[in-house]
Amino acid sequence: MAIYPILKMGDARLLRTAQPVTEFDTDALHQLVQDLLDTMRDANGAGLAAPQIGVDLQVVFFGSPDRNPRYPDRPLVPPTVLVNPVITPLSDEEEDDWEGCLSVPGLRGMVPRWRKIRYTGFDQYGDPIDRVAEGFHARVVQHECDHLWGKLYPMRVRDFSQFGFTEVLFPGISAAEDD
Repeated sequence: MAIYPILKMGDARLLRTAQPVTEFDTDALHQLVQDLLDTMRDANGAGLAAPQIGVDLQVVFFGSPDRNPRYPDRPLVPPTVLVNPVITPLSDEEEDDWEGCLSVPGLRGMVPRWRKIRYTGFDQYGDPIDRVAEGFHARVVQHECDHLWGKLYPMRVRDFSQFGFTEVLFPGISAAEDD
């Protein structure tokens, strides 16, 4: 079990485009997936991307079979390893909702995302993934994959009157739960 420090906004490594994975079902890739899972769980994350722990590869882990204390009222998202993802919006319809990020601790912002998407890619074994998602599931996928393309959610905020400290915007969520 390895828990890594999560890079914070301002670290230039979060602004790079991650490299595609070229070899699947390797010890190194399986270890990276386990490290992402352990680090995400330790931080109460809804997902985590490899660049957030300083690994320049297109790998994300998202979802959980359990409720997330950072998003207690959100539907469950199936635990998923997604490698070399491609996201395709299934309509132009967007949905605004609050987001936070382990790389932007203590802050939340209202972020527009496509409401319904198709995402494709591979799992760590090289098996193809092809799913349709909407709502919170689609939001989590888009948020995590943004990390692979050098984007953090504040870059997508359109109205900065809806961006601020979690403890002010959501007093029921403690700062400790949101970091």
